[in-house]
Amino acid sequence: MLRFVRSAWLALTGIVFAVRTERHMRIHCVAALVVICLGTIVSLSIVEWAIICFAITLVISAELVNTAIEQAVNLASPNHHPIAKIAKDVAAGAVLAATFGAIIVGLLVIGPPLWRLIFIK
Repeated sequence: MLRFVRSAWLALTGIVFAVRTERHMRIHCVAALVVICLGTIVSLSIVEWAIICFAITLVISAELVNTAIEQAVNLASPNHHPIAKIAKDVAAGAVLAATFGAIIVGLLVIGPPLWRLIFIK
């Protein structure tokens, strides 16, 4: 059990590092909070919450992996190298793809009830 707690603590420090050092991670966290607030306002169903939570988790996880790849590439190749650039660009592309997917999920799940709340009274 002690090993699990230590591993969880180290993972948490990794998340904190990403939040403290990566501007996009902070943007994703703020967006997640906004989506959670909107979901609460429109009273999402349990299935809708599951879909939203999955989308949020996917984006945050992609950003964490991107940060890890960037740090490893910076260590392995402190000077500019075309392959290092490709690795960083592909990792960032994964975050972008996850973000676009999450935006679509948010529009599909929260969009209609929010629209009704705002414009149909």
